[in-house]
Amino acid sequence: MKIGELARRTGLSMDTIRYYERIGLLPRADRNAARQRDYDPSILTWIAFLRRLKTTGMPIRDMVRYAALRAQGEETVAQRGALLRHHRDAVQAHLDELHACLDVLDSKIAGYAGSTREDVNHDPDDQSPNLGPGPAHDAER
Repeated sequence: MKIGELARRTGLSMDTIRYYERIGLLPRADRNAARQRDYDPSILTWIAFLRRLKTTGMPIRDMVRYAALRAQGEETVAQRGALLRHHRDAVQAHLDELHACLDVLDSKIAGYAGSTREDVNHDPDDQSPNLGPGPAHDAER
């Protein structure tokens, strides 16, 4: 499969595909007689997995590390598993934080649903000094 078709099928730009190949996220593509990249269709599954890792916030350096371990073969299975478990724990912690934020939003929305027009300008929760954990609060520290 040529790079243009791979780009079309994955939604990645050709520049991104070349970059991923250069940094080791994608294996070097075979070249045809005209020296054009010729990707094996199995790369689609690998790219789909990489996109999942990216969506979950895995840093590129960790993705490159995982790809390097994968290329080394079966002797790195334990290391790859550990890397993915560590990332999964981070994703779960982030999900837990997002669920807590959703609970606060749901509570706030429920409060507005039951409020009168006079209540709209008075919001005791906005005055609360206990902001709790979260990105905005963490940035203030």
